[in-house]
Amino acid sequence: MPAGRALDWFSEAMRLWRRGPLTFCAFALVVVAVSVVLEPVPVAGALAAHVLAPLLACGLLYASLAADRGDRPRWSQLVAVFVAPLRAQATVVAGGLVPLAVEALAAWSLAGVNVLLPLADTSQLSVAAIGVIYAAGVAASLPVTFVPMAALFDGAPFGQAFATSLQAFARNVPALAAYAAFSFVLLAIGIATSGIGLLLALPWIAAASYAAWKDVFAVA
Repeated sequence: MPAGRALDWFSEAMRLWRRGPLTFCAFALVVVAVSVVLEPVPVAGALAAHVLAPLLACGLLYASLAADRGDRPRWSQLVAVFVAPLRAQATVVAGGLVPLAVEALAAWSLAGVNVLLPLADTSQLSVAAIGVIYAAGVAASLPVTFVPMAALFDGAPFGQAFATSLQAFARNVPALAAYAAFSFVLLAIGIATSGIGLLLALPWIAAASYAAWKDVFAVA
């Protein structure tokens, strides 16, 4: 698919978001709050944040699915992932760890900062370095973009979910690269607004990934 297809995905994301904007934003607030509250807690809190945040973020995908079916997002969808098979949950978490690992490697290479540790001294990072780190994370997330949908909606096992997502990425690099560029801009705006913009950025990015999954895999 051409790069311009990403515009269609975000256009569809806006349509889905309008089915329940307050609920979508509330889901994003919970995801952000979990990360902010748990990450400073020594070891266990940081680990819990990196497990819970990706799982709770799946609520945005379930909300997108509901909106696509003509329903309105409901609070029960925020925790719907926790009734999915444990195999699917583990697949989602593993997919979320891929960009996290790349971001951690970039931070260590640029400034010797281990962002995986609680209370890491991120003040050593310049604005440019932070931009590079987030860009690296967004780029690394592309091959695993469709892992959550494959695991949760298609019931694909661990290896198949990753293989399917990687294959879809390899066949649609231009469109997914454009999707990544738009996502990076939204994340940058969200961070620049002290996190407030993330309440819009996260739902739009998640809904766009859902729209991309439907488009790439020709889901009715």
